[in-house]
Amino acid sequence: MRATLCAGQDRRPMLRWRNRARPPVLHMLSPVLEPNAPTVSRRTGSGTEDELDGLPLPRRYAAVAAILGAVVLVVLDGAIANVALPSIAQQLHAAPADAVWIVTAYQLAVVMFLLPAAAVGERLGYRRVFAAGIALFTAASVLCALAPSLPWLVAARCLQGLGSAAVMSLGLALLRFTYPRRLLGQAIAWNALVIAGASAAGPAVGAGLLSVASWPWLFAVNLPLGVLVLAACAGLPRPQVSGRRLDVVSIALNAIMFAAFVLGSDRLPSSPWYGAALLAASVVSMVLLVRREMPKSAPLIPLDLLRVPSFRVSIVASVCCFTGQMMGYVALPFYFQHELGLSTMDTGLLMTPWPLAVMVAAPLSARLARRVPTGWLCAVGGGCLALGLALCAAWPIHGNAWLPMAIFTGLAGLGFGFFQTPNNQNMLFSAPKERSGAAGGAQGTARLTGLTLGSLWIGLLFALLPSLRAVHWGLTFAALAALAGGAVSLLRIDWPQPLPRRSSWP
Repeated sequence: MRATLCAGQDRRPMLRWRNRARPPVLHMLSPVLEPNAPTVSRRTGSGTEDELDGLPLPRRYAAVAAILGAVVLVVLDGAIANVALPSIAQQLHAAPADAVWIVTAYQLAVVMFLLPAAAVGERLGYRRVFAAGIALFTAASVLCALAPSLPWLVAARCLQGLGSAAVMSLGLALLRFTYPRRLLGQAIAWNALVIAGASAAGPAVGAGLLSVASWPWLFAVNLPLGVLVLAACAGLPRPQVSGRRLDVVSIALNAIMFAAFVLGSDRLPSSPWYGAALLAASVVSMVLLVRREMPKSAPLIPLDLLRVPSFRVSIVASVCCFTGQMMGYVALPFYFQHELGLSTMDTGLLMTPWPLAVMVAAPLSARLARRVPTGWLCAVGGGCLALGLALCAAWPIHGNAWLPMAIFTGLAGLGFGFFQTPNNQNMLFSAPKERSGAAGGAQGTARLTGLTLGSLWIGLLFALLPSLRAVHWGLTFAALAALAGGAVSLLRIDWPQPLPRRSSWP
């Protein structure tokens, strides 16, 4: 039995009537059973939005398994590869400096193709490009396992980076179409929790595999996981595609811009003139790209989204906090080993509270974001991250530093967890739903830009100062960068509206 709504008639009583008139299971499956049923909308402070959004259960579980499984695949592989560099260099008879390209090539491909992957996803469909990225990453992992030489392995890692760019740029966009808006904050928190967990487990998994097998198995294990994730992609949502034309020239300029930026940042400490020339080429490419994309309604670089104050502030805050995080991640191991005289195992244990605290803070911050403006949460998170890093820099070296350093790194991770989830949530909600891919690509680009800036700055400090002073100044600048990220977030405390409580929904 179905009632017809007249024009202008209030739909909320009818929605409640329909919810009572059918069993809960049928109501849960109504988007599948009645695909043409009218969508009930409500007015919020930001406009009209669908209440019956997201995927129905149990299809939502399959989509989440595909998205989070893909995230584990790419994050865990990156952490494992870092641990295996000495073993790979020895068995392939490569110099350590050349073996670093195993990591650099992967990161370079990711940063070059994050935004193009988002644009291709909007053009061809998020689900199709996301699944293609997983397939490419899995196939490239097999090529890595079969690599007979370093150039082969570096080329295969580039292909892995291409697949990873599709996963990183479109994962958040697919989450937005998978979950209802009222649950999206928790979904973003789970995404952050999975990333932190995979990052923390990566070194241990890599060391465990190397203790029982040779290095090719580090990449071969991606094959069964990749196949399972590809099978789960059948449950991913299928948002409407934009059909916009891809600009090959803009994609090339984007690739040159980020490649020159990453390579120039890497070469600047050792070859200042060469590094400066690459950075200048990056700036020129950026200017040409912006001028070319400025008139477009959906540009490759999301200039349309950057005009939104809340989105722009979230991007700047993200770059600042990831810069501080990277500087801390690089400086702290040197501090623990060279200045405190700790072993490699003890250093790893002291760094573990950071990702564990992120795993605790991410879901908690998502719940708080329903009641507290995300600007306040990000400001508190950035402040805690800055305080943890500053205490690491200021604590006296003599004596037993185990307990205080574990507390300080845990405080830093807690702050980062409280910052990351609300900031990503605000970034995603500040973009129109049809531009979710561009928002995800911008988020990934901001993260990698911050990581690159952090590694560049700490590298310059190590090149210019003695080790102890470089570590202390690095932690100090890391704390200032995190504090700047939190302070910038305060600029938007009056702009976003916190998500409504579930009880307020019909």
